[in-house]
Amino acid sequence: SSGINAEYGDESKETHHLFYDGESVTGKVDIKLKQEGKKLEHQGIKIEFLGLIEIYYDRGNHYEFVKLDKDLARPGMLTESCCFPFEFLKVVKQYESYAGRNVRLRYFLKVTISRRLVDIIHEKGIVVHQLSCYPETNSPLKMEVGIEDCLHIEFEYNRSKYHLNDVIVGKIYFILVRIKIKHMELSIIKRETTGSGPNTYNENEQISRFEIMDGAPVRGESIPIRLFLSAYDLTPTMKDVNKKFSVRYYLNLVLVDEEDRRYFKQQEVTLWRKSPASLKPENRGVAALENMRT
Repeated sequence: SSGINAEYGDESKETHHLFYDGESVTGKVDIKLKQEGKKLEHQGIKIEFLGLIEIYYDRGNHYEFVKLDKDLARPGMLTESCCFPFEFLKVVKQYESYAGRNVRLRYFLKVTISRRLVDIIHEKGIVVHQLSCYPETNSPLKMEVGIEDCLHIEFEYNRSKYHLNDVIVGKIYFILVRIKIKHMELSIIKRETTGSGPNTYNENEQISRFEIMDGAPVRGESIPIRLFLSAYDLTPTMKDVNKKFSVRYYLNLVLVDEEDRRYFKQQEVTLWRKSPASLKPENRGVAALENMRT
């Protein structure tokens, strides 16, 4: 299968196998005895495909939304290193893998060698990407920023929905300027929401910020905007994932006057993952748990 570099929570960045919804997950489990001739008694060997949501401030609870399992061996005795093939056919993976400030959604394979005293457990993570089609409707975004008799600005973005390698194109029009604007900046804000009701917690993260104007604008002036999303580490917009969390993105326009007063205007945009050109329609995924030592 193809690989992707991913970093999850406190884990170091490493290459994971990449899968899509509906693909099969197949491979092999290699169990190697530390010493040839040594015996390993066990109460059975199984492999599980798991999907979990972990909220960091609720560490006692893991929310399991996928669990598939297969027996690899009946209770018995291993007298030599061995290999067990496994196959999970056309697995439904309804959510995208995600690692945020307060929540993690992960998929992994888990092999358990059951023993009377202490089980031997080995895990291997995979990454899942959710693909979307081009939106049927994708209207331009038009907004206004105004302070009565002092400032009137209109700004327009070419669309409201963008794929992760898209380019945001827009313009800002100064219709009335009676305050001295020092500079203007545009940023992408990622808002991660966990919990619900009175226990809702929002975490805002500034993904990018760049200055689009330095100096005082004049009435009738327009400023173009071009923002290349591929330069940033973004995920698709995620809404109410398993009723546990959401991830939304906003374009945040900030104007600063000569007295350092700041004027804000924020607009949500929807991000989605486009199917890569190299993706073939047939199932391609093969994940392997290898060199599992006992």
